Amino acid sequence: MRKAVAGPRYAVALYRVSTAEQGHSGLGLEAQQASVRAFVAAQGWTLVAEYSDVASGKDDRRPGFQAALARCRQLGATLVAARLDRITRRAHTLSGLLEEGLSIRAADMPGADDLMMRVYAAMAQKERELISERTRAALAAARARGAVLGGDRGHRPVVPPCAAAAAQARRSAAEQAAHRLALEMEVLRAEGITTHKGIARALSRRGVSTPRGSATWTHATVARVLARASC
Repeated sequence: MRKAVAGPRYAVALYRVSTAEQGHSGLGLEAQQASVRAFVAAQGWTLVAEYSDVASGKDDRRPGFQAALARCRQLGATLVAARLDRITRRAHTLSGLLEEGLSIRAADMPGADDLMMRVYAAMAQKERELISERTRAALAAARARGAVLGGDRGHRPVVPPCAAAAAQARRSAAEQAAHRLALEMEVLRAEGITTHKGIARALSRRGVSTPRGSATWTHATVARVLARASC
């Protein structure tokens, strides 16, 4: 494990989008950059480098990812991303980096420490496995009913594409977001903030977005997130 050193805290930013279209158009990248830069500034750190990839988060060979890790090791800097899955979608990769002594932070989880990062990564990987299983089951059921799946191939089928898989994917994504936010709330509870109103005020102050992307939390939103996460 690396020993902490005194002096200014450096940060290295990592951005990632999943498709060539996003990478070429900048969709998603600007939002990630704004989130990371605001987080780094709020921490009082110095952003020394920024790297980006257009690739799946399951690919640990990404050039931007590897370059960012190399810079962090060189400077003892903290690796920062807008969300944890922008760094990697593999829990064992994240755990290995943390065991190595690298400091990793996500702008949408400002209160999370290394332990919370490990817990979230493990939960996110498990949720992705469940999403995959549910989607496959929904597609199989749709095919069994005779529904036509897939995109436009130049014709309009008599039976419209089944929306079950898409609906299931949306529900699963909402559940995953709820679990992530519930972890953030657990951090606040550990700090002594236990009421829904108090948690809402703290999340708003820290710039954590609600599931619908709002910057303002209410006690009702906190209650809904906790209820969904407990399902």
